Amino acid sequence: MGVQLGDLVAAREISFDELAGKRIAIDAFNTLYQFLSIIRQPTGEPLRDSQGRVTSHLSGILYRNANLIEFGVLPVYVFDGEPPKLKSKVIKERNQLREQAKREWERALKEERYEEAWSKAVQSAKLTDAMLSDAKRLLTLLGIPYVEAPAEGEAQAAYMAKRGDVFAAGSQDYDSLLFGSPRLVRNLTISGKRKLPRKKAYVDVKPEIIILDEVLRSLGVSREQLIDIAILIGTDYNPGGVGGIGPKKAYALIKEHGSAERALEAKGIEVDFDVAEIRELFLNHKTTDDYKLEWHLPDKEGVIAFLCGERDFSRERVEKALEKMEKALKVTRAQRSLDTWFK
Repeated sequence: MGVQLGDLVAAREISFDELAGKRIAIDAFNTLYQFLSIIRQPTGEPLRDSQGRVTSHLSGILYRNANLIEFGVLPVYVFDGEPPKLKSKVIKERNQLREQAKREWERALKEERYEEAWSKAVQSAKLTDAMLSDAKRLLTLLGIPYVEAPAEGEAQAAYMAKRGDVFAAGSQDYDSLLFGSPRLVRNLTISGKRKLPRKKAYVDVKPEIIILDEVLRSLGVSREQLIDIAILIGTDYNPGGVGGIGPKKAYALIKEHGSAERALEAKGIEVDFDVAEIRELFLNHKTTDDYKLEWHLPDKEGVIAFLCGERDFSRERVEKALEKMEKALKVTRAQRSLDTWFK
């Protein structure tokens, strides 16, 4: 879910021409859940192969990345590792909501309430270990690097951006800013459409970029204070935040009192979470230097064997996507030095 900072954070539309040649560290879990939610049949059923295995995420990986690479964007996917203990509550709640949504989806299908069924199906989307394994396998075959984060993927993406190994973190959530990413790119989709949460409806969107320094300067706060604003609103480590406090009120409290602790004390509010502990998670999250960012031409035979031979994809469509990727990668490689390309 991520923290809801949209009302406070200013974003600027950015064209794919501006992103050409840029490396973007994409939150893999965030993106795969998008694919599982969006790529569905009218009844809400995900795409499946002849053996009943879900393939929606594989379809998304292939076609989304073919489009990104055609525009010159170099994606690297960052997968979550072990979640912090403070996140256990929100993970448990999400799993319970998915199970409930699954039951409601099945009931709506039986009663032929297809629009409601589709909405509930989206909410029931669950990423399994088998799906993750298949996703990593396909990325490898496509020549796209991925990184295994020791903890939160968004923290790792932010770390890579801070080091200058990538241009920006790519996610729909704002957490990457709290983790210190100097840039966040949202709406990284060629389609220009984004599905509204829990609705079978889409809105027109364009890629947008958020610059952390500009956000801090416009709000007149430090990164630590931005984190404190998020804590008052609610994060994955303290879902719900402080009752009755939304983004604008949280901002006003931090501007007036300087920190979440002082604001809570001034208002006489007691909370069941440790502000300092949560702040520390955002400021000094566990990350790794154990990664290598290399892009290669796709293994055409390997991709076809996997997607067409094992997962029943259309060979014609897969070949078309691969040809698009190969052509674009050759152009990108020709425009960059070998040292930069294989760095």
